[in-house]
Amino acid sequence: MATMAAMAKVQPALLQLSTTPALLSSRVALSPSLVSFGKKQLGKSDDVVVEVVRSTSGDGGGSRRLGVVAMAKKGKKGGGGSVVQKERAPSSEGGAKESAYANETRKIILSVHKLKKVTPMGKELLKNISLGMYYGAKIGVLGPNGAGKSTLMKILAGVDKTFDGDMYLEPGIKVGYLSQEPELKDGLTVMENIEPALAETRKLLSDFEKVSADMANPDADMDKLMNRMEQLQNALDATNGWELERQLERALNALRCPPGDALVANLSGGEARRVALCRLLLQTPDILLLDEPTNHLDAEAVAWLERYLAEFKGTVVAITHDRYFLDNVAGWILELDRGQGIPFEGNYSSWLDSKAKRMESESKQQTSLSRNIQRELEWIRMNAKGQQKKGKARERAYEELLQKASEYQKADKLESMFMPPGPRLGNVVVEAQGLQKGFNGRLLIKDLTFNLPPGGVVGVIGGNGAGKTTLFRMILGQDNPDGGALRVGETVAPLYVDQSRDSLDPEKTVFEEITGGLEELVLGQRTVNGRAYCSWFNFKSGDQQKKVGMLSGGERNRLQLAKVMKKEGNLLLLDEPTNDLDVDTLRALEDAIQDFAGCAVIISHDRWFLDRLATHILAFEGDSQVYYYAGSYTEYEADRRKRLGNKEPTRLKYAALA
Repeated sequence: MATMAAMAKVQPALLQLSTTPALLSSRVALSPSLVSFGKKQLGKSDDVVVEVVRSTSGDGGGSRRLGVVAMAKKGKKGGGGSVVQKERAPSSEGGAKESAYANETRKIILSVHKLKKVTPMGKELLKNISLGMYYGAKIGVLGPNGAGKSTLMKILAGVDKTFDGDMYLEPGIKVGYLSQEPELKDGLTVMENIEPALAETRKLLSDFEKVSADMANPDADMDKLMNRMEQLQNALDATNGWELERQLERALNALRCPPGDALVANLSGGEARRVALCRLLLQTPDILLLDEPTNHLDAEAVAWLERYLAEFKGTVVAITHDRYFLDNVAGWILELDRGQGIPFEGNYSSWLDSKAKRMESESKQQTSLSRNIQRELEWIRMNAKGQQKKGKARERAYEELLQKASEYQKADKLESMFMPPGPRLGNVVVEAQGLQKGFNGRLLIKDLTFNLPPGGVVGVIGGNGAGKTTLFRMILGQDNPDGGALRVGETVAPLYVDQSRDSLDPEKTVFEEITGGLEELVLGQRTVNGRAYCSWFNFKSGDQQKKVGMLSGGERNRLQLAKVMKKEGNLLLLDEPTNDLDVDTLRALEDAIQDFAGCAVIISHDRWFLDRLATHILAFEGDSQVYYYAGSYTEYEADRRKRLGNKEPTRLKYAALA
């Protein structure tokens, strides 16, 4: 990906630009003669488009280099687009892995110029964004909820055509798009919805077999057949179409798709989304546009998707809050900030370091966000020292957390998410002994034993339908075990945030729903301004007057968190809290949980979130087995591979009820 930043009149030859401070610190306006990019008309015959790519070395110093690309106008005598020069930023510790660039070329296949989008309410969502995307680039898109990420994706996919500016797609390039609410045909089965994605490859295989058979005819035109066979072989090689059936089974299993004969009309939203993602991957387009692809996937499936996309030869543009994906797969970060598109070459960790330095010069209004970023950077730098020590330290620090929470409530100003502590926990939080639970003829939980520590943070992982939410219902007393014992301590005061969002009133404003219309809220021993409290969850000024029914998924998630977190409790139960949240809100939530004076149990597929917080992992591993492990997610994964082998995720299986 590159920023379209300057227009120059030069002969189409090797270009050199000096790295002057003026060029590095400012954006050069594009010439009015430039209309669009690629093979469309560019102006006079000697005009070229020059991309200035700014890269900063990873040593934190002042060393900078400019990469320059020139695309010559296609003249009457031919010529076409040509790469003149491109320098890559030097690799650095914490930078993008080489796999992020393994398939990247210097060929721009999708570009936008002075892209502008205004909402029906008159808000300028995207402001004069000019970008070019390379074939094979892996791009992660970041920005707060409401920044226009999904809108940009719809424009790139050709779904939203109501924008100002120009967009160019290289002829012959296929674009695949996964929206937040993908459409499937309700009257068909899972496989009937997926099958059209396989049609092109099946046709290639069929044609190859026919050509092979025709070659047995002694009267056949062998030169013509050989040329056709070479074309078919190249097409099948490009998508590994020879292994179509294996790819199909692999994707269905890894994404935990429902049985092929299941009617789509009977699927949950998460199941339908997994089917749509499976169908899209099997289409093998040249560009994958993915809007929150990890939602409704479990941690194992997310890790598989990460590996798949790292090996994918085409371009990937993904809106995601999964920071391990952004670290391990992305070679570029596109940040949407106040309408601007800011590209950065590198992965999430290196972008975060750059962001922290950039924010040092910004307004003091960003103090809270800057502090949260610094805390996450500290965690990244300390991560190599091991997670076990972190987990044990948090358990031992329960008394310190209580004291810290008490002192924080007395501070002059609260600037970010804060959960007031509930009653002091006793020695017993939640204990399970030989727990057993079945549902709809399936044994979900078999012989589970665990003991939650007062200061622990327990990450709960496993496939959809494995029994994670059922466990929460038993802890809350909404369901009973079929066997064994489950004991909840007498001093436990639970706070529960579920996925449904059903309790939200669509006719109320955000402010009314969170505060009940009160200008002041009581948080433990403190009284806090209601509008200030809303702002902790990134609901600023005008956003507080929005109707709940008009909110996006991420905004509704933040709203639900805000409603629950103002209550006092000591056992926090969160069911997929990271779905649809932007990274800034995730970071603030992580800090709030780290400072929470109590025990937290969190169902999540976000591996970064779990590694940063979890002292224990409760893993639903299939076959009705639930494994309790003391340590972070990464440490659990290493243990699982030792016990079970390095196998890919498969559809869940259950033991039969006795």
